[in-house]
Amino acid sequence: MDDVTIEVLAGELLAVVGPSGAGKSSFLRLLNRLDEPTSGTVRFQGVDYRSMDPRELRRRVGMVTQTPHLFPGTIADNLRYGPAQQGQELAERTIQDLLNQVGLANRAGENAAHLSGGEAQRVSLARSLATTPLVLLLDEPTSSLDAEAKGAVEKLILAVIKNNGLTCVMVSHDLAQAGRMAERIMVLNKGKLEKIGKTNEVIDAEGAFR
Repeated sequence: MDDVTIEVLAGELLAVVGPSGAGKSSFLRLLNRLDEPTSGTVRFQGVDYRSMDPRELRRRVGMVTQTPHLFPGTIADNLRYGPAQQGQELAERTIQDLLNQVGLANRAGENAAHLSGGEAQRVSLARSLATTPLVLLLDEPTSSLDAEAKGAVEKLILAVIKNNGLTCVMVSHDLAQAGRMAERIMVLNKGKLEKIGKTNEVIDAEGAFR
């Protein structure tokens, strides 16, 4: 990344788009310190995030990757993992509520290894919510799904964000998807910020991916 300065507004969904190799995933990883910035910083609610414990930061800034990496065991086991790292036990009622939100009601005891790609991504989303984050980072969350599952997960993400009052930063290689989901779009190219603005303005701008 090269001198990228932006502000993500509370409660918005900001899409990050650009050509392959633009730095989209690198930008996302900097937001919760999976990668460390060599200069500059990120402020979370006005506080330099380097003053925060990384585990606490990642609890409050959750992340869903493009390929869901589920842990061995049941769906419920996967949801319990994050809170357990914080020394907390996830209540059965909370597990059921999270699974209801992602359309997997009454499936807590199923083996996570037997899920379809779309189902696994739903579990990944529920798992990210189990630590009650304020911000959700999404790294191309539908790129490995077929068209039907992709549309369903898009709608699910929007509903989850609204129901939980989340702020969201979503990386996507698909400008049309960004147009369907985001309120603002940020265009990266070769690690530089090319444009950021309201969704319709960015989509209408000529040469967004030149």
